[in-house]
Amino acid sequence: MDRSPGSTPYRPLLSSASRPLTVTIPAVNESGETVPTPIAGEHPLTLYVDKREIVTLMTLGAAPEALAIGWLRNQRLVGSLEEIVSVQVDWDVEAVAVVTREGLRDADERLATRTVTTGCGQGTVFGSLMEEVDSVRLPADRRLSEATLYALMEAVRHHESIYKQAGAVHGCALASERGEILMFVEDVGRHNAVDAIAGQMWLDDLAGHDKIFYTTGRLTSEMVIKTAQMGIPFLVSRSGLTQMGWEIARRIGLTMIGRAQGRHYLLFTGEERFTR
Repeated sequence: MDRSPGSTPYRPLLSSASRPLTVTIPAVNESGETVPTPIAGEHPLTLYVDKREIVTLMTLGAAPEALAIGWLRNQRLVGSLEEIVSVQVDWDVEAVAVVTREGLRDADERLATRTVTTGCGQGTVFGSLMEEVDSVRLPADRRLSEATLYALMEAVRHHESIYKQAGAVHGCALASERGEILMFVEDVGRHNAVDAIAGQMWLDDLAGHDKIFYTTGRLTSEMVIKTAQMGIPFLVSRSGLTQMGWEIARRIGLTMIGRAQGRHYLLFTGEERFTR
């Protein structure tokens, strides 16, 4: 589907079905007192595409439509938002129904082969994504300064979050090259939060070449691959990394920073894009 310059970005028909992000339950503290305690929600959401059951995701339910779109995007099962006609979530049956124009790309082949990853919950990468990541080309002319990194970390620290209320969730943020948070998504699995941001980037027609991706979770191969697929050259985490995540980031030229808290960080890859 062609879009003329200046036209409104295409959006499929979407439901708006976010769930309450916390529930309050009674708990007994160390003094034997019963205290109301917020805890993170967790709900199964089965993804159907053209009436075919694909996968069940365990999710907080904050942005289920964006999650479904981003999951399909990051699994390379759809190539553009225009391929999707509608995304409808029905929590009564704990399902999201996606209708496409021409079906999923190479669905049988891609869904037949999985690589089980270290992501929480449904952390799987289908098909040949591990090979396809080598075709990703990240912009070589972008730069991330130490001052911007500190600004991002400070913005994240002050951001109101479900984690501060209830814990038990991972958070991911999409930020500008100035360190301003553009969107912040939390979910029970960090890969869900990544997928939700990937889906929302498509819905908002946002490119990744001038963005920074932040995650509270560890930097695994899956996190690196998904960041690269979104075209984002900078990946920052308050946590550590895995060997495969480090090797893939080096191979594709991703600038990866971990253990980022306060004024401390470790620059693991992509030193040529980072300025102090």
